[in-house]
Amino acid sequence: MERREIPPAGIVVVRAAQQEREGSRYRLRGNAEIETAEMLLRAEEIDYDQETGVAEARGRVHFINFTSGEQLWAERIDYNTKDASGTFYRVRGAAYGKIDYRPGILRTENPFFFHGDWAEKIRQRYILHKASITNCTGINPWWRLDAPVIDVVPGERAIAHRTWFRLRGVPILYAPAFYKDLREGARRSGFLTPSVGNSNRRGLMYGLGYFWAISRSYDLSYRPQYFTQRGLAHTVDLRARPTQGSELSAFIYGIRDRGRLIGGTRIKEGGYLVAVQGRAALPAGFYARGTVNYLSNFAFRQAFTESFNEAVFSEVNSAVHVSRDWSTYNFNAVFTRQENFQSASPGDTIMIRKLPQFEFDSRDRELGRGPLPVWLSWTASAGLLQRSQPLFQTRQFVERFDLAPRLMTALRWKEFHLVPYISLRETHWGSSFRTAAEKEQGRQVTGQGVNRFTREAGAELVLPALVRIFDAPAWMGRKLKHSIEPRVSFRTVAGADRFDRLVRFDELELISNTTELEWSITQRLWSKGRNNAVLDRLTLEVRQKRFFDPDFGGAVIAGQRNVVTSAAELTGYAFLDRPRRSSPVVSALRAQPYGSLGLEWRADYDPMRGRFTNSSFTLDTRSQSYFLSFGHTKVSCVPLSDIEALEREAFCRTAPSGQILSPPSNQFRGTLGLGNENRRGWNAGVYGVYDYSIGVLQYINTQITYNTECCAFSGQYRRFNFGARSGENQFRLALVIANIGSFGTLKRQERLF
Repeated sequence: MERREIPPAGIVVVRAAQQEREGSRYRLRGNAEIETAEMLLRAEEIDYDQETGVAEARGRVHFINFTSGEQLWAERIDYNTKDASGTFYRVRGAAYGKIDYRPGILRTENPFFFHGDWAEKIRQRYILHKASITNCTGINPWWRLDAPVIDVVPGERAIAHRTWFRLRGVPILYAPAFYKDLREGARRSGFLTPSVGNSNRRGLMYGLGYFWAISRSYDLSYRPQYFTQRGLAHTVDLRARPTQGSELSAFIYGIRDRGRLIGGTRIKEGGYLVAVQGRAALPAGFYARGTVNYLSNFAFRQAFTESFNEAVFSEVNSAVHVSRDWSTYNFNAVFTRQENFQSASPGDTIMIRKLPQFEFDSRDRELGRGPLPVWLSWTASAGLLQRSQPLFQTRQFVERFDLAPRLMTALRWKEFHLVPYISLRETHWGSSFRTAAEKEQGRQVTGQGVNRFTREAGAELVLPALVRIFDAPAWMGRKLKHSIEPRVSFRTVAGADRFDRLVRFDELELISNTTELEWSITQRLWSKGRNNAVLDRLTLEVRQKRFFDPDFGGAVIAGQRNVVTSAAELTGYAFLDRPRRSSPVVSALRAQPYGSLGLEWRADYDPMRGRFTNSSFTLDTRSQSYFLSFGHTKVSCVPLSDIEALEREAFCRTAPSGQILSPPSNQFRGTLGLGNENRRGWNAGVYGVYDYSIGVLQYINTQITYNTECCAFSGQYRRFNFGARSGENQFRLALVIANIGSFGTLKRQERLF
């Protein structure tokens, strides 16, 4: 309510169509009002004693508290203006709570409505008797909470005991106590709502939880969940903000599995995972960022994760960085651990660890001004590394030192730009592989050190762009601009020998001898609208490399999968299974024809094989009422040995991974949704992954949600059909109360919207 004139503090203003006064007592009749700086009381009749401050209001009583914002309506009110206390009979009211505007949270602008047979007001506190509370409008609200007594402090909290939660008047949940904090950003310890679900591979699921608000900066939640067929799972979630510039979160999930019963034998898939994230501002300009992940075994992830992408992702990465930036320099202390699970079998993993590695780098720094500018940059690192896998293992700490200075200049003539550079690199490894003769004796890794001194020189030539401007069709704007941007680069590397003796920890070991030429052509189509906004409507980029050293100084061996820096920088798909003089043609097409519609197509065409070896297509569009995403990825099977085309398909269906260049794949994925998390009425969505090569729908997730003005009902059906989870069905249900939270087994991060 907007107020034009606010009474001074301590002053009581009385108004009415008819007023009578006897000493300190006022009789107000007809549109009677009593107003102070903090409140307004309206009624048909009010008797007010100025000396005691007591007011008796009757008939369509309306009370407004300007301090905390609540409003109440009652048949009769006895109110004391001096101590802000009173009694309300047949009362109903409205009070506003906090609204969370984060994406994915159902919200409403409605206040909390409450009513009771009678209520007491003690300063800013209301005690309602035989009361109920809801944030739905209407005579028969979608939900309400009934209790013998509800204790409310508007803007702070609401407490109820022996409560029944009702949907359309039907009781569905009893709670001995209910607490709702109405403050902005406030938290309080308490039990979380129970959850119930079902899975044909885990059985019925029963869950409970407790939230512990340790302090203003720390909280912890613990959620046990019992699967009738598998056992008891535990989830611990910790959040902390120790200082203004630091935060920490930790998530632990695990289960001691009784096992799946297969043919009279129980297959146990229990385990646990740990995920920790944090950041902190440190003294002297240093800062720390880190993510630590640990997975006890891959079978546990595949069996118990709720995400398809996580279930098929076989890597677990941890990285902690302590860094400082100044001028053109950067210092970085790195602690990393990367584990790649090759299969669900115990011990079938590749683990690479850096504990620690120190890096000192400098961006391009000009060495003085003159007609020919020269810039100096460098990278330097020193670290202790380890690699272990089933076939070999290095010692715990393998030292590696690397220093690589780089000089660069730039030449320009008209629209031609030439950027030549030269770089030197000295690297030392504390361990290496044995020679080929020694490997035959079964000795793989030795403590013998290896030094390598490489020299690299190259140049990039940027040619003039060809540009033409056209009148655009009406749906694209006013003008169209077409540009053709050609580039050519040359690079030669020498001294990168001993390639077969290097233990590979990261991309540094992939450097090989090479002399190569790369060309690229990029075509762009720009549009300018009526408001002069410029959009990149269409971009087509084509790249290819020419190799003058077909075997990369002996690094590429025929009949096996080879990965070197020159190939990895061009495309993420391996193509070197023999010496060759040219790479596949790598293309990328990106388009935004109109609005929010965007598409991208990436493909590699190999002239040596006469076909596309891989292709990836995505299409996305979104509006307030729908969203669509579609993707297709195909990787062709390329045998490491020459096989006739007619025999290739049969060979690829049975060939071990060591006999093909890349594992074949032909997979479709798509998401379609109608609605969003706050759209009123029915909303529906579906997400699926279909493997065409084996003819199996590996994963599908369907969700139907009905949103009212104050709550939402969601149901989700998920089916896993791969590996250990073949044929698993899951059903999830959730009731979401706007501005309060979610009840059920469907978590917010698992919903489609």
